[in-house]
Amino acid sequence: MIMNNCQFNNSPSTEIKRIAEEATGQFTWLYIKDTGVEWGYLAQERMLRVIEESGAVMVYSDRYVVKNGMREQAPVIDYQAGSLRDDFDFGAVVLIRTDALKEAASMMNADYRYAGFYDLRLKLSNIPLRRFMSPPLSIPFVRINEYLYTELEKDLRQSGQKQFDYVDPRNRERQIEMEQACTEHLKEIGAYMEPRFEEVDFNQGDFEYEASVIIPVKNRVQTIRDAVKSALAQQTDFKFNVIVVDNHSTDGTTELLQQLAEDERMVHLVPERDDLGIGGCWNLGINHPECGRFAVQLDSDDLYSGTDTLSKMVRAFYEQQCAMVVGTYRMTDFELNTLPPGIIDHREWTPENGRNNALRINGLGAPRAFFTPVIRGIGFPNTSYGEDYAVGLAVSRRYQIGRVYDVVYLCRRWSGNSDAALNAFQLNANNLYKDRIRTWELKARLFVNG
Repeated sequence: MIMNNCQFNNSPSTEIKRIAEEATGQFTWLYIKDTGVEWGYLAQERMLRVIEESGAVMVYSDRYVVKNGMREQAPVIDYQAGSLRDDFDFGAVVLIRTDALKEAASMMNADYRYAGFYDLRLKLSNIPLRRFMSPPLSIPFVRINEYLYTELEKDLRQSGQKQFDYVDPRNRERQIEMEQACTEHLKEIGAYMEPRFEEVDFNQGDFEYEASVIIPVKNRVQTIRDAVKSALAQQTDFKFNVIVVDNHSTDGTTELLQQLAEDERMVHLVPERDDLGIGGCWNLGINHPECGRFAVQLDSDDLYSGTDTLSKMVRAFYEQQCAMVVGTYRMTDFELNTLPPGIIDHREWTPENGRNNALRINGLGAPRAFFTPVIRGIGFPNTSYGEDYAVGLAVSRRYQIGRVYDVVYLCRRWSGNSDAALNAFQLNANNLYKDRIRTWELKARLFVNG
C-alpha cells in the first residue's frame, strides 16, 4: 500500500492542487498544522484500517496536546453537515483517499490564499460514501474517538480570547475568502438563499411599551447593578421598560434587584420553574404581558455604551424593515479599557449574503434585538449556550436582519464570564451543539428551497 505524506501550514488552493496532482498512493496524509506530531503505537495503521473498512473519504482522530510541558487530552468532535465553521478542529493530521482528494481538488475553481483547505474539505464532504447509500446531508468523514497521536500546542490563549479571532479586523481578508468558499458550498448542496425577504408588519399586536430591555441573570451581584442602570438611563421619545429575569440567584442578586425595582419601569421576574437556561429566561421575558414591541438584549455582565442605544436599535427596525437588528460592540475589561480585538461590527452581516454567511460564523454580534411577534413565534431553545444563534438563523431564513454599525454596547470580559476559560470538553460540547443547530437549519433551508 502506497501512501503520500504532505504538509502545509497556510493552505493556498494552488498548493492543494499540486499535492493532489502529484499524489500516487491510495491514501494521502495531510498535516494541516505547523506543529510536530508524535504518533502513538500502531496509530497510523489504525487510521488506515478505519478508512478502509468504513469506506470513508476522510478520517481524523482525537489526540493529546502538550501545553507548557504537560500532556493532556484534546478530543475532537464528529463532523456533520452543519460543521461549516472554518475553524473546525480536525487536529493536526487527516487521512484522505487519494482518488477523493483528486476529485475534490479538480472542483476547486477559486484561487484562495487562506481558504484552500476549507474549500477542499467542503468539497470532500460532498463526495458520496463508497460503500453505503448517502441520504441528503450525510457526511463521508469519520472521527476515530481514540487518542492516536500527540501534538505540541503553540496557541496557549484561553478559549475566551480565541473565540473572537474570526472578527478581528486584521483577519478580514481571510474571512472574505472563507465566506466565498462557504457560499459556493451552500449553492452546491441547494441550501443557499437568495436575498429575498418577507415583509414585516410592525402593526401586529397591541403593545403598551415600544421596547423592552431583556436581562436574564443568575448570580451576578458584581455586575447586575451597572447593567440595569445602563438600561434605565436610556433616553427615548417612546415608552420602554426593563425586564430582568432573575433565575433563582443565591448570591445577593435578588435582593439587589428588589431595591432597583423601585423604578416603575423595571419588571423583576423570578421564574416559578427551576429548569430554565438563558433561552428559557428569554422566553419568559418576551412572553410577559408587559414586553414591548421590540425586545432588546442586555447581558448581565455588559453595558449599553450610551444613553441612545435603545433609540438607535428601535429606529433601525423601521428604517431597514427588518425583524431582527444586530448592533456593534466594543470589547472591554471590567474597568472599560478596550481589549483586543476592540470594536466588533460583524460586517459579514451584509444584506446580500448575511443569511448565508451566518451558517459559517460562530456568533451574531451584540446587542441583538427582535420584533416581539416574530420572536414569540420562533421561541428560544432552553439552553444557556447558542440560544441566540439558533433564533438568529431561524429569523434570517425568512426576514432581513438589520445592522447598527455605531458602537452601542460594551462587552465586558472578566474572570466571571461563563466562556472565559473553557476546557476542551466544554468547548467541544458548545461547538457540537452549534454544529447541530446549523445542521437543522440546513435541512430547514433545503425544505424551503424545495
